[in-house]
Amino acid sequence: MAAAGLGGCRALLARRGGARRGLGGAVRGLAAGPQTHFGFQTVTEEERREKIYQVFESVAKKYDVMNDSMTLGIHRVWKDIFVHKMNPSPGTLLLDVAGGTGDIAFRFINYVRSARERQLQRKLKNHQNLSWQEISKSYQEDQFKSLGDSQVVVCDINREMLKVGKQKAEHLGYCEGLSWVLGNAEELPFDDNKFDVYTIAFGIRNVTRIDLALEEAYRVLKPGGRFLCLEFSRVSNPLLSRLYDLYSFQVIPVLGEVIAGDWKSYQYLVESIRRFPPQEEFKAMIEDAGFFKVDYQNLNSGIVAIHSGFKL
Repeated sequence: MAAAGLGGCRALLARRGGARRGLGGAVRGLAAGPQTHFGFQTVTEEERREKIYQVFESVAKKYDVMNDSMTLGIHRVWKDIFVHKMNPSPGTLLLDVAGGTGDIAFRFINYVRSARERQLQRKLKNHQNLSWQEISKSYQEDQFKSLGDSQVVVCDINREMLKVGKQKAEHLGYCEGLSWVLGNAEELPFDDNKFDVYTIAFGIRNVTRIDLALEEAYRVLKPGGRFLCLEFSRVSNPLLSRLYDLYSFQVIPVLGEVIAGDWKSYQYLVESIRRFPPQEEFKAMIEDAGFFKVDYQNLNSGIVAIHSGFKL
């Protein structure tokens, strides 16, 4: 009897101990924070933010070279189409998020300068009765404002990416109407209703809380402002999809190792594309953030897509 009683007590204590261990594990899980993904790994949100920061800190100096290698230079065409879809006019105030190396910002400046030059040419044609001195004076005055008060603010969370972007801008001669800000897409350091256009190119899939980033995009845009996102997406052609997967997983990480000495970072970038929501799902997320007239345009059978929406 005594032995049986002792055995019962041990069983009861074991059950209580197991319950306490289970509770302790649950508490530790809560303390670690919500879980998400880093490529195909399961991590906490805080771990993901730290890992992504490390990825772009690692690849910053070779980022542009790797983009050319991975896409065979096609990313340049995608970005050109993206800026033409934006169709900015002189006076546009643009926020380019996750734009550290400046590709979209520089294209924006070039586009606005061309539009400004066309405006100036039309203006001169309409004043053919002016003397050459008056024409020259008018032309010189307008030349001082080649962007027509347009400005682009490049915002990126990674200091190394911004550093590379600033060096490129200096080398290429971009200075007017361009500023660089260290900031998080999930908590932008800007006032409400400030910008005419918000762009994010190949960056939103690296944001841990995409919903927060979309809400922030909506907040900082003026009424009537436009959201534009260029991102890798879901390929619609089955044969192309299989070839694309083969290239992505078998070739891109190898290129990362050969060119940048970093296999793991480029393995993550490939995996992150596969974890990003497909076109229709991402469209619904943009609408949930409050945007209207949301649509998307597939490029190269959906390898990338341009998503657009308006704050009305």
